[in-house]
Amino acid sequence: MRGFQIQLTCKVCRESHKTQVWLCLLVLSLLSTPTCANSVNEAGDLRICLNDLIHNVKKSDAMLYAPGIEDFPDFCKKMVLKCYMLELIMVLDEEEIGRDSQECVRDFNYNLQTTKNDLCPACETYTLQNITTFMDRLMDLLENLNST
Repeated sequence: MRGFQIQLTCKVCRESHKTQVWLCLLVLSLLSTPTCANSVNEAGDLRICLNDLIHNVKKSDAMLYAPGIEDFPDFCKKMVLKCYMLELIMVLDEEEIGRDSQECVRDFNYNLQTTKNDLCPACETYTLQNITTFMDRLMDLLENLNST
């Protein structure tokens, strides 16, 4: 909820030129981690974030659900991305990667808007893959989403 309030404040600040609002934003940004600058809402931003985390998660020996682009219809992309985010968060927790480092992943997951579609397979129906294949396929999906 706090991240939403900060983002809403950021939107207000962009639409207003009043000094008081800008000062309010400055104080809020100093008191809170999620700000306009570090909010990850785009697939391209998440790819940059993951590049910073990749060396830490590659140490994992977890087997994860990792569908390839060809394994699901286009209208399921966001649901599949949600599956990837949940699996990735599990790995980040298991590998005990610091909360600050994984904040971009959690922020993206929190902001990811999906609607249930019964035509899209459940996450657990996809094949289990090692972390290297998982990350490669996730990056392919993000690149695909960024290009459309």
